[in-house]
Amino acid sequence: MSMRQGSLFSALQRASQRAPSLTSLSYGREISCSAAWGQSNNQLTSQVTATRCVSRAAIINNNQTCVSRHFSSRPETKSVLRLHAVTLKHSDYEDELDEARWDVPEEETHLDPTDSRKMEEEEEATWWLYDGTQESRDVLAAMRAKKAQKDRWIKNASPPVRVSEIDERGRAYGRGSRKSAQARVWIQPGEGEIVVNRTDFLTYFPRETHRDHILGPFVASQTCGKFDVTAVVNGGGLTGQAGAIRLGLARALEKYNPDYRPPMKRHGFLTRDPRMVERKKVGRVKARKSPQWVRR
Repeated sequence: MSMRQGSLFSALQRASQRAPSLTSLSYGREISCSAAWGQSNNQLTSQVTATRCVSRAAIINNNQTCVSRHFSSRPETKSVLRLHAVTLKHSDYEDELDEARWDVPEEETHLDPTDSRKMEEEEEATWWLYDGTQESRDVLAAMRAKKAQKDRWIKNASPPVRVSEIDERGRAYGRGSRKSAQARVWIQPGEGEIVVNRTDFLTYFPRETHRDHILGPFVASQTCGKFDVTAVVNGGGLTGQAGAIRLGLARALEKYNPDYRPPMKRHGFLTRDPRMVERKKVGRVKARKSPQWVRR
């Protein structure tokens, strides 16, 4: 018995010299066979068997741990997330990028033109601006308001369309004023007869300057002797009445034929004279005349 133990121990000693240690895979620990010296054969055999079992369990646990760690920390394939639309009705699971199927027409509530041509022009002018948001609608509304205001300015700046205004008796009417005098004048085609307050023109205005003042619109429009004039004037003196009749006569000629307007406008016959009599001041004889200075 002792010889068997001695031969076994000598065989183990030679094996330990060739491979001094057996590395275990469990937890990275090393189990040396040199620690088995001085033990019995049965104890050594049981220890080697237990070491093999522990090594198998460690290998299995290590593989499981590595697999779980591998799939949790660094997956081999990336997860694919579908970002496009897929129809799911009536078991239609086609995975094609059909963008036309999902295009929804926008409601063009921001446009309210009555004419189709105006709508097309506005779309061509604002296609780059409108994107369907409230801010773009506000900008378009501001642009429309500014354009409408600009159109009003252009319309007001353009000269009005003037037409003839003749009554059923073939007469044109004009009203004029100067200082405190008011005159109403009617003209009609005739031989050049002028009546003022049912009185002949030469009798009512004896001064030649008043007559020339009144006949100025006929000279400017080159219509002397082509119209009969009937005037009704009241208030003021002869100078004021002559100015009122001239303004009324020029306005009546303009209404009879708008082509007479440019020459009369150049000479100022269509402008009301704003000069009025200045009031008397306290301490003065008249508006600006001072009383005579007396030395003693």
